[in-house]
Amino acid sequence: MSAILAGGDRRSLGRANSVAAQVLRNPQLFSELMQCMWSDDAVIRMRAADAAEKVSLEKPEFLRPFKAEILGLADESQQQEMQWHMALIIPRLQLTALERRRAAQRLKKYLESRSSIVKTHALQGLLDLAGEDQEMRTEALQILEEASHNGTAAMKARARKLLSRKQ
Repeated sequence: MSAILAGGDRRSLGRANSVAAQVLRNPQLFSELMQCMWSDDAVIRMRAADAAEKVSLEKPEFLRPFKAEILGLADESQQQEMQWHMALIIPRLQLTALERRRAAQRLKKYLESRSSIVKTHALQGLLDLAGEDQEMRTEALQILEEASHNGTAAMKARARKLLSRKQ
C-alpha cells in the first residue's frame, strides 16, 4: 500500500482517495493503511492519514483496534499534515473520559500551530470531541467564540460556521 501512496510531494494527495475507496471495499486493508502512518516517508504518512481520515468518516469502527496507537501518534507527530488529520480522526474514537480529556489537551496544543489548517481542524475536533460532555462543550464553544474574533481568516470562518450550527 505504501507504494500506492508514495511519490510526488506533500502538496498533492496522490492516490489517497483511491486508497480510501479500496479500503472501504476491502476492510482488512485498514491495518496496512494504518501501518503507513508510521512510514519514514512524510508523503506516505500524510496520504495514509488522509485516507484513514476519509475511511473513518464512513466507518469509525475501523479505528477501534488502533485507539492507543492513534492517540500516541497524535501526541508525538510534529508533521502538520498528520496533525490536521489527527484532529479530525480523534473525535471518532471511542474514548474514556480520561482519554477524551487528554485528547482535548492535544487539540488545544494544535491551536498553537503555525499552520492555519491544523488550527482550523483542531477547532472542529474540539467541538466534535466534546459531544455531550457539557463541561467540554462549554469550553469548546468558548474557544470557538474567541477564534471567531481573533483567529486566522480560516479559523474565523470555521468558528462562525460551527457556532451557528451548535448553539
